[in-house]
Amino acid sequence: MSITFKALLAHIKSEKFAIEITNRERDELPEGNTLLKVQYSSLNFKDSMALNGNMGKILRNLPMSPGIDLAGIVESTTGDQFKVGDEVIGTGWGLGETHSGGYSQIAQMHDGWLVKKPTNISVKHSMSVGTAGLTAMLSVTALENEGITNSQGNILVTGASGGVGSISIILLSKLGYSVTAVTGRTESKNYLKELGASDVLPRDELLAMTRPLNSSKWAGAIDTVGGTILANLLSAINYDGAVACCGNTAGNDLPTTVLPFILRKVKLIGIDSVFCPIEPRTVAWQRLGELISPKEFELLTQEISLNDVLESAKNMLEGKVRGRTVINLKDL
Repeated sequence: MSITFKALLAHIKSEKFAIEITNRERDELPEGNTLLKVQYSSLNFKDSMALNGNMGKILRNLPMSPGIDLAGIVESTTGDQFKVGDEVIGTGWGLGETHSGGYSQIAQMHDGWLVKKPTNISVKHSMSVGTAGLTAMLSVTALENEGITNSQGNILVTGASGGVGSISIILLSKLGYSVTAVTGRTESKNYLKELGASDVLPRDELLAMTRPLNSSKWAGAIDTVGGTILANLLSAINYDGAVACCGNTAGNDLPTTVLPFILRKVKLIGIDSVFCPIEPRTVAWQRLGELISPKEFELLTQEISLNDVLESAKNMLEGKVRGRTVINLKDL
């Protein structure tokens, strides 16, 4: 039976990259054993790059729909992981990159890429956090696994006004940590305090810490930006501290020295949410629902329609978006 639905489609038109809302058919979707009715997706920095001329060649199999996150209901499946009517979450595994993603009312993929939505979080609120929330939770867990407790000192969070940073602040504060939020947006100070930050550090102050080893200031950190910011914060982590690295918005280079590692036993932990196995994903989603209240999800979230995505993506690349943007697919 033919299924027609609306989707944001990226393709080549007149030899140029183009993106538009269009009607699609199920047989145009990529292979997969599970068909979903998508209710919500979200806007991430990676999605914004894809939507603005496919910067960084994010979309690698045109034509396809962008969107690295989605949440919805199982319409049909030939797999054994889910049944029709199950509410599920999909992030990573190439969605919105090599496999048509969440900016589509219908999606088809392998059931091994999906997590059953916990009962303590709504479908919409799962996209209030999306990949950003999963990444933040995995980062917090990494610090916990390294023995960084809330009695050892402040945790630094960089890119604090962004998605991963904002959610990390909420999670850390809920777990009793004292959080120092780093931001280049001075107007976000009250917002960051409302999320749970105990202190806000202007980004320029961290950029000015250019010594290879500075005085110890923080027990650990969650870094979402990389580059000089990451190098400088490493120089001020306490002895036996740890840093979870989960982003590179400031670049791929790391202009640091070995001194924090060999003199202070600092640990640098890489965080990957794209190919993270299902078991830690499931635990992470359960914890997100436990630690973040519906009111806090709403504080983080602005909701838009598919018609608003291109403008919102441009604003995100220009640093004009804070928190998380949820895309409503069910009410088109």
